[in-house]
Amino acid sequence: MATTHQRKSTKLVHKSSSNTFLFSKPSTLLVISMACIFFVSLVLFLSLSSASHHQHNSRTHPGANKPSPDAPSSISPAIRQGCKATRFPSTCETSLTQSNHVPPNPTPLQLIQSAIWVSSQNLHTAQSMVKSILDSSAGNANRTTAAKNCLESLRISEYRISRTTEDALPHGRIKDARTWMSASLLYQQDCWSALKYANDTQMVNSTMSFLDSLVGLTSNALSMVFSYGIFGNETGSWAPPKTERDGFWEGGAGSGSDFRGGFPSKLMADATVCKDGSGGCYKTVQEAVNAAPDNAGERKFVIHIREGVYEETVRIPLEKKNVVFLGDGMGKTVITGSLNVGQPGISTYNTATVGVLGDGFMASGLTIENKAGPDAHQAVAFKSDSDLSIIENCEFLGNQDTLYARSLRQFYKSCRIQGNVDFIFGNSASVFQDCQILVCPRQVNPAKGEKNAVTAHGRTDPAQSTGFVFQNCLINGTEEYMVLFHNNPKVHHNYLGRPWKLYSRTVFIHCNLEVLITPEGWMPWDGDFALKTLYYGEFGNSGSGSNLSKRVTWSSQIPTEHILTYSVENFIQGDEWIPSSH
Repeated sequence: MATTHQRKSTKLVHKSSSNTFLFSKPSTLLVISMACIFFVSLVLFLSLSSASHHQHNSRTHPGANKPSPDAPSSISPAIRQGCKATRFPSTCETSLTQSNHVPPNPTPLQLIQSAIWVSSQNLHTAQSMVKSILDSSAGNANRTTAAKNCLESLRISEYRISRTTEDALPHGRIKDARTWMSASLLYQQDCWSALKYANDTQMVNSTMSFLDSLVGLTSNALSMVFSYGIFGNETGSWAPPKTERDGFWEGGAGSGSDFRGGFPSKLMADATVCKDGSGGCYKTVQEAVNAAPDNAGERKFVIHIREGVYEETVRIPLEKKNVVFLGDGMGKTVITGSLNVGQPGISTYNTATVGVLGDGFMASGLTIENKAGPDAHQAVAFKSDSDLSIIENCEFLGNQDTLYARSLRQFYKSCRIQGNVDFIFGNSASVFQDCQILVCPRQVNPAKGEKNAVTAHGRTDPAQSTGFVFQNCLINGTEEYMVLFHNNPKVHHNYLGRPWKLYSRTVFIHCNLEVLITPEGWMPWDGDFALKTLYYGEFGNSGSGSNLSKRVTWSSQIPTEHILTYSVENFIQGDEWIPSSH
């Protein structure tokens, strides 16, 4: 129980005795320059809200919807109608009108492009503000780490916005546009969250306030994409985004849990990794990744990682697309690390043994683990921001936060995922098919008892196309854990998930839920937070833990007529990019 409560304070708060934030004064020149940047952006966009009211504070939303005192007196009917799709219409109307970027008599698509442009301009300002924080943070490890993580998140956000405006929307690829804008919003929020725990100067606080408004603007653009995907050019039907809890279901199609596709066969290695580096092998996985070409289009770069234990931290950057890890089998090819938030200057984001940004990443036949010791708290084995990613026959080992499926569309097939506290988490749209999800003992006093949540999904906005879908999976404990459980089941409590963020979404379909799952099924995060907005659904499950009679009232049984909402084809458009296994 203690570790679970620690989770509440450390999911984004990276506290430890060696991770205490030091207070230091920025230079006067930097403060003045930052104030100028902030003032100009305030005048231009007039949409700032207090960082203390950000939705990461659990209760409220970004971009508080208060009319600006300098709101334009005349708002065009097209803008007013388009902004009805958003959660913050006053901010939307003001920002679009003052942008002078909306053409006369705009089409719905031009309205969306203008809303994204406003977000993008604010994003550039935010990048400059965070860069100034970094420049002023020499000697402060925690603020330096926060600023670097924030800048990387904003860089990826910018990239996803550009792909939306240049690749997706002009070609009618609305699903891609919504996916990429969902991720762009996530990255901006993660930047805010990174700074929250290094907020020791006025410069940081002002930047957080500006990021708060940026999140609201990006949410508005995303909401327009959401309505456009449903109603098209009929802007009279545009309305704020709804979810399953509102009775709204996105049209479903596909084969349900019977989708058959996965890792491609007959791949030839472009590079090989082996322990001794003989015969032209790379000695480390990272060296092989570095050899992959940048932005190589659709071509895969296949890395054969021979049997062995590779103790290293691996990063696949955004420019390295379609990198493939091909191991010799789970437990044979092992990539291992031990980074954790108990170390100075380390956040959850940085702890991953393997972290992927490049799209199209694939892996098969290997184990990735984080073997951080007791009291390490967050210690990620695998973190993925790779869109259109396929992971098959892989094993992920850890304790708290084992698998960080952070963003975009991911497909996991026949994998083994092991941990205890929130060990599958993130804000991606991920489908887990035919996987073994195993609870392992806590590292400290495991017989004492605990509360474990298998998942902690982090959707923050109802327009985000994200969620976790488990199909045909086994939810059980390791042999070691089940011995503890059967010895004293009253003190060992395991839940399918709990809501990390306000619109958390997770469903289990045709899964085997074993006896360790509590009759209540799902666990609150903190009081009644998110209980009216999350969507936790079950359908057709089996096993001792699948009895629905005592489930919490805020979970749901998925209606039969809507089950295909969560098909691989509909939820992550998998039929367009996952190779057939027939």
